[in-house]
Amino acid sequence: MKKFLSVLLLVTMTASLLAACGSSNSDSNTAGSTDQGGSSKKKVVAWAWDPSFNGAALKIAEELYQKEHPDFELEVVDMAKADLEQKLNANLAAGVKDGLPDIILVNDPNIQKYVTAYPNTFADFTDKIDFTQFSPYKVDALRIGDKIYGVPFDIGVTGMFYRSDYLEQAGYTAKDLENITWDQYIEIGKVVKEKTGKYMTTINPNDEALTSILLQSAGSWYITPENKGNFVNNPVMAETLRVYKAISDSGIAKPVTGWSEFVGSFNAGDVATVVSGVWQVPSIMDAKDQSGKWRVAPIPRLNIKGGVNASNEGGSSWFVLNGSKNKDLAIDFLAKTIGGSSEFYERFLKEKGGVGSYIPAFSSDAYGQQSEFFGGQAIYRDFTKWSTEVPGISLGMYTQEAKDALKNELPNILQGADLTQSLANIQKLFEQQVQ
Repeated sequence: MKKFLSVLLLVTMTASLLAACGSSNSDSNTAGSTDQGGSSKKKVVAWAWDPSFNGAALKIAEELYQKEHPDFELEVVDMAKADLEQKLNANLAAGVKDGLPDIILVNDPNIQKYVTAYPNTFADFTDKIDFTQFSPYKVDALRIGDKIYGVPFDIGVTGMFYRSDYLEQAGYTAKDLENITWDQYIEIGKVVKEKTGKYMTTINPNDEALTSILLQSAGSWYITPENKGNFVNNPVMAETLRVYKAISDSGIAKPVTGWSEFVGSFNAGDVATVVSGVWQVPSIMDAKDQSGKWRVAPIPRLNIKGGVNASNEGGSSWFVLNGSKNKDLAIDFLAKTIGGSSEFYERFLKEKGGVGSYIPAFSSDAYGQQSEFFGGQAIYRDFTKWSTEVPGISLGMYTQEAKDALKNELPNILQGADLTQSLANIQKLFEQQVQ
C-alpha cells in the first residue's frame, strides 16, 4: 500500500499541470454543467476511451433514456485510456474536483485500486441496480466489502475459436472439442500439426493473456483478495504454468511477438485455434475469405479441482463520482439503461458488436442470431451461456505489478528452470514492487 500511495504522490507532483488545467477548464467538463446558457437541458458529462465502441454505447444509452427524459443531454469526452487514467489520478490525488466528469469508464483490474486509494470518491450502486440480473463474475469484480461500485459493462468471456476445416482434416468433430482439458488440447494440437502442417495456437512469452485465462478458469488470480502475492503454495498457479510450458514444449504453438503478429497468424490461416475473449470476433472476421470456416467451442479446462471450461479476458465498468453535482441524475441514467435495459444490450450487440453480462438480454433475438461467418453458429448465445459459468474472483489492487513479476521470470520457466524456485522468485519480486 505504501508503494501505491507513493506512486500517487509522484503522479500528483509530475502531473500538477493536468490538475490545474482541470480546474481552469471547468466550463467544458465539469459535473455542474446543467442548464448552461439558459438551456433547459439536464447535462451529464462522461469520460471514456474508444469513441466507436465505448462512446457509441453511451450514445445508445442516451437515446433510450431520452424517451422518458427528453430534457436529458450527455456529453462524452473522448481521450486515450492512458491519458484518462493519468488525468483522473492526478486530479483525485491533488484533491481537485473541478473539471472532473459525472461518469467515468474504468478498466475492471483498476476497480479495487481506485476505490481503495480514493475512499468515498465513487458512488455506491448496491441498492440502485438488481445485480442478480448480471453474470456473477462480473458483479464480483465490482464488489468491495459489502458494497458494489459501478455498473457492469462489456465483458471478455472467452471461447476457443477454431478452424473447422483444419480440425476435420485432422479427424476431429465439434463434439471432440467439448469439455476437454488442456492436456487433451495439446494432444489434439499434435495431430493437427501432423495432419495439416498448421500450428494449433500461438505463444508470446511477453504477454500474460493466456495465464490470466487459465487462472480465472479455476477461480484463482495473481494476487489474493488481501492483495498478497498468490504465486507460492497456489496449486492453480503451478498448474497454469505447467500447462503453459507444456504448450510451448509441445511444438504446437507458433511464436509471436506483439498484437500484429498474433492477429496476422490467424488471419493468414497459420493456426487452427485462437483462445481469446469474445471481443476477438471482429479481428477474426477481418479475413473475409475464411467465412464459413470458423466455429467457437468452450475453452479447455485445467485438470484441477474447481477448473471449468469458461473464463474471461478483459472488460470494463461505468462509475459515477460521488462529488458530482449531477450524481443522482448520472446514477439514474446508468441504472435505467446499461444497468437494466435489454434493448440497450440488443442494440449494443447489433450496432457495435459489444457483448454485456445482462442476463435478461441473453434470450433476445439479437443474441440468438446465427453467424454466416461462423458456419451458422449462434456464437453470442454460446458466449453468454459460458459467461454465467465463469468463476468470480477478486482482481485486487496490484494485478499489473503481479503480471510484471511473472513476465520477468517466464523466460526462465520456459527454458526449464525449477518451477518451485521460479514461483518463489516471482513472489519475492512482487513483494519488492509493492512494499
